[in-house]
Amino acid sequence: MKLVKNLCRIIVGIVFIYSGFVKGIDPLGSDYKFTDYFNAFGMGWMNATTLFFSFALSLAEFLIGIALLFNLWVSRLAWGSLLFMAFFTPLTLVLALTNPVSDCGCFGDAMVLTNWQTFWKNIILLLLTIMVFVYRREYKSSLPLMGQFSILALTGAGMLCLSIYCYHHLPVLDFRPYAVGKNITEEMRLPEGAEQDQYEVTLKYRNRQTGEIQSFTEENYPWQDTLNWEYESSSERLVKKGYITPIHDLVIEHPTLGNITDEILEDNNHTILAVAYHLNQSDTQCQPVINRLAEYAREKGFRFYGLTSSTEQDIQAYKKRYHVPYEFCTADEIQLKTMIRSNPGVIVLREGTILGKWAGKDVPDVKELQKTDLTAYCVHSREQMQRIYLVYSIILLFFVVYLLVPRKKRKRNY
Repeated sequence: MKLVKNLCRIIVGIVFIYSGFVKGIDPLGSDYKFTDYFNAFGMGWMNATTLFFSFALSLAEFLIGIALLFNLWVSRLAWGSLLFMAFFTPLTLVLALTNPVSDCGCFGDAMVLTNWQTFWKNIILLLLTIMVFVYRREYKSSLPLMGQFSILALTGAGMLCLSIYCYHHLPVLDFRPYAVGKNITEEMRLPEGAEQDQYEVTLKYRNRQTGEIQSFTEENYPWQDTLNWEYESSSERLVKKGYITPIHDLVIEHPTLGNITDEILEDNNHTILAVAYHLNQSDTQCQPVINRLAEYAREKGFRFYGLTSSTEQDIQAYKKRYHVPYEFCTADEIQLKTMIRSNPGVIVLREGTILGKWAGKDVPDVKELQKTDLTAYCVHSREQMQRIYLVYSIILLFFVVYLLVPRKKRKRNY
């Protein structure tokens, strides 16, 4: 029985840590998801609180998961896990029945589940959580109470700092199809043998003699009997959803050239995109650096476009006010938010492959770019960040090992 109780605690802890972490490193993604939910339920007046809920939810999940996984203060924080599941399990049932938002967002972009998959996942997790709650007083830590509290406080502060960093810059881990190194064309391509949408077609024919309209399927409609039947109308109903490509709604519209999506993705030279999903909400302090980057691109013969979902009137007003030297193309707001979690942000492409991404405040100075090739600069920047993440990962690993190594009890915990 002890093994079962500990297994339940560890499983629930890991799920909570994973859920809290992937939300925490992408606070804007959770912010967008909360906005979708509030709008879907007619609670648009709550949109001002979405960023707060984004930080609070991810931090609470992460702390509860840490407490359960490492057996810290379980007698108290088991309440938190039970309250979480007691609230979200019936909520996900409502979402599964009504489907106001297709993706629940419980694991961010790291693992996309349907609303029904999320509900059944929560049912299993609720049962495990109830087991942990019932036996919560039997979980004893080898650390004193203050030591347990100190570890939770430190890990919470670390997670909060990481979330704030990702909010002001970009997520340290990018699970989206627009991550650096991904090829957009490949992400838009339907794999060979992939299941496609299945539709049920209904054909209506009018009987020439009686005037009666009758419905037929594609298998039995009277296409040869033109003497007695006359075609009236047709309709189709989606029976089964097929495979959905990771990127399926990207369309870049140039104000005069029209759809230039393929032209950009097939260009064997560099293309730089300054993405601002909404110009009126953009951080304008970044614009001078982006303007200089656009001048650099023009000198090098690179394409440089702004991407936004703003209206033409807003675009012209913004260009005039901030002396923007490049043209703006329009694209879907959701796609732009998915491309980069910054408003504005910059993306470097070559033959459809994303070589680099920067938040507006991290756009490199032109002097740095002139020292080397743009591709080489992007690769070097990426490798440098990977080395930094590796160092922090090793430090974190030592911390985890320290918590998992059993120690002799010195003081009884209450």
